[in-house]
Amino acid sequence: MDILPVVVGIVVVVLGILVSIALHEVGHMVPAKKFGVRVSEYMVGFGPTLWSRTRGETEYGIKAIPLGGYVRLVGMMPPAPAGARQRQGFFGQVIADARDASVSEIRPGEEHRAFYHLSTPKKLVVMLGGPVMNLVIAVVLLAVVFLGIGMPTVTTTVESVGDGSAAASAGVEAGDEIVSFDGVAVEDWSQLVGMVNDRADETLPLVVERDGELVTLDVTPVPAERPLTDDEGLPVVDDAGDPVMVDGALLGVTSAVERQAQPVSEVPQAVWMQVSATAGAIVTLPVRIYDAAHQAFTDEPRAQDSVMSVVGVGRAAVDTAGNEDYSVLARVQLMLMLLASLNIALFMFNLIPLLPLDGGHVVNALYEGARRTVARVRGATLPGPADVARMMPVAYVVFVLLIGVGAVLMVADVVDPVRLF
Repeated sequence: MDILPVVVGIVVVVLGILVSIALHEVGHMVPAKKFGVRVSEYMVGFGPTLWSRTRGETEYGIKAIPLGGYVRLVGMMPPAPAGARQRQGFFGQVIADARDASVSEIRPGEEHRAFYHLSTPKKLVVMLGGPVMNLVIAVVLLAVVFLGIGMPTVTTTVESVGDGSAAASAGVEAGDEIVSFDGVAVEDWSQLVGMVNDRADETLPLVVERDGELVTLDVTPVPAERPLTDDEGLPVVDDAGDPVMVDGALLGVTSAVERQAQPVSEVPQAVWMQVSATAGAIVTLPVRIYDAAHQAFTDEPRAQDSVMSVVGVGRAAVDTAGNEDYSVLARVQLMLMLLASLNIALFMFNLIPLLPLDGGHVVNALYEGARRTVARVRGATLPGPADVARMMPVAYVVFVLLIGVGAVLMVADVVDPVRLF
């Protein structure tokens, strides 16, 4: 295996992941600054800082562990409500410490710049900015794949003619473009397969374009089992990877596959399919994590649609970059689609309505907005900002669970990685 494409593939995917994380945080930072919130830190990665520079009032940097990133928005949590009593125990201390840390970041005279003073719509814009940025990245990547690179598409051009086949006997040649069959115009290959399938042992006219001229040939499809094809004209395979065979008729020709730009409408369809699949995976995440761990540590093969960690994405990139059965362009296409899938996953995962994920802050903002709306309708005094600090025990538990899940998936991806090919 040529090592250079593998190295290049790893570099491309690692940079793609880092850029996706960096732009996610930009999606939070830009509207926050626009609304006057002081952003003290913008970091890509976690752990020790490898590099940083301060520009204006923000420190920009890269940290050692590229498993995420963050922007520090000053004043994320309001101080304790007047008269509130501190909860006892470990989580009570966690809440108190979170409030103190948030308030301590606010400079004297800049209380109005605290995040908690933003209106509900502005809070939603800031917190949704990150996930929406990942969605935009995915749309751009899929647009490059579908509109720029193009997708392999089955055409009506003959790629090869089988020896002794009905097509060979009729005089069909490689390179012929099939125009019509039995007087019906052929628009795509799957249509031709369907028409031929019901006409065994019948001699029928087949019109082809050859060297710019229309040639009419008499062809007699022979009865035979043929591979079942899908709507795209591609073979359908069973669980063992073998083609599914059905009774029908054959001409004995194969179609040429060309890379063609797809309609713009294919992009939103592809995005929706990935969003739907990711949503289903999130709903069943506990089961899928168990399945991944079970498959990794037993003889059961790892499923291709198994959930993966960043390590798994990297292994998939290595498989893609090193697969010599695919052209360089095809490998680039697969890696771009892999990055698009990763960004869809980041978009959906961050919308889970639990702190410390973005979706948890969205829920708190909506709760705050709902309380204020009710107060306006009733003519009552508007309540203060939502006491986000009370949700810190939930954030703490979720954070620990995320670390555990990440560790399990990383081990599974090392022991028994998902194999794309």
